[in-house]
Amino acid sequence: MAKSLIFLADGMADHNLDQLGGKTPLEAASTPAMDSIAANGCCGTFLTLPEGLPTSSDVANMSVLGFYPEKNYPGRGPIEAVSQGVELAPDDVAWRCNLVTISPDGIMEDYSAGHIDNEVSRQLIDDLQQEFGCSALTFINGVSYRNLLVLHGKEFSDKVNYHKPDSSHGSHISDLQWTPADDSHEAAFTVKFLNDLFKRTAEFLAKHPLNKGKSSPASHIWPWSPGHKPALTPFSERYSGKTGAIISAVDVIKGLGKCAEMDVIEVPGATGYIDTNYAGKAEAAIKALQKHDFIYLHVEAIDECSHEGNLELKLKAIEDFDAKIVAPVLAACKDMDINFAVMPDHPVPIELRKHTRTPVPVAIMGPAVGTDEIKTYSENLAPQGTLGFMKGDEIMKLLMGLK
Repeated sequence: MAKSLIFLADGMADHNLDQLGGKTPLEAASTPAMDSIAANGCCGTFLTLPEGLPTSSDVANMSVLGFYPEKNYPGRGPIEAVSQGVELAPDDVAWRCNLVTISPDGIMEDYSAGHIDNEVSRQLIDDLQQEFGCSALTFINGVSYRNLLVLHGKEFSDKVNYHKPDSSHGSHISDLQWTPADDSHEAAFTVKFLNDLFKRTAEFLAKHPLNKGKSSPASHIWPWSPGHKPALTPFSERYSGKTGAIISAVDVIKGLGKCAEMDVIEVPGATGYIDTNYAGKAEAAIKALQKHDFIYLHVEAIDECSHEGNLELKLKAIEDFDAKIVAPVLAACKDMDINFAVMPDHPVPIELRKHTRTPVPVAIMGPAVGTDEIKTYSENLAPQGTLGFMKGDEIMKLLMGLK
């Protein structure tokens, strides 16, 4: 039975842009390796962000992996907690906690505090923990701006409405308030607690020496996507005894892998940005194919460039993904019996700088599929391919030969 690998280019899909002559960034970029998958296989589209769920990467990647977020979504905070080895008690509520830049007049300027340096972020989170950590709360370091806040106790609830910071550029914080999602005392208490913590930590960060003179200081914390300890069906149980591995730089993807008891492969120098260790990730995937039936090779950089609204950098990130990830893996595995798929997890249109629910383009080549008339991989051509419109676990079952 053939093995399978998904090349997952986070946030790659986009709109037709006038400045690119009506092409999308994917169409304008040089992508011979991804095009070869389309030319030698079949194309289609896939729904990654079902209605009623957040337009976030955790939901999208759960969808691609066939884990039905409509039934199983736990929130981003607890997924990332699992990735970091944080053992959540039954009454703990874990939140993803960004370090962000909010202007003096209250405008969300940067969801990443200028893609804050790892060591600077670590020091700030450590100092926040020292100043505010107690029996009710814990701050936990992540990667760059991507950190955690865990609230401890039965008085806290995860039933809180929130706003994703990377979808809130230019908005005033008065329009981005946490609100109770139900009528419980716990939800109301949690909102009050967060508002108080938000103000107190902002006063602390405003005086912190590591923020002095920064164009995008880490002026505030931004907790979002809360939840309790997650439970996913193990990958091998879900897919008839087959084994799977995940390669990624970011905690949310690694956390999904750990929740599903997949092999999470750490790559030194993998950063989640354009300076990531592409060669190391490609080599890790090639080696993992010797051991596992399925590899999920995730690259974050394109998503980050899209949220920045940086078209030139997005084009470079797409071409780097093609040349430094897809091409070397295909070359190394050219004589192996493998199904290869390439796709984004969701669109991030450069003009919007946030995720949308538009189905994403998919190209698959290998023994699981034949060929169709599509010879170039793109958002505009993929819907014309013979794979058609897919959702649920259709891609995973197709790749692994399961009904």
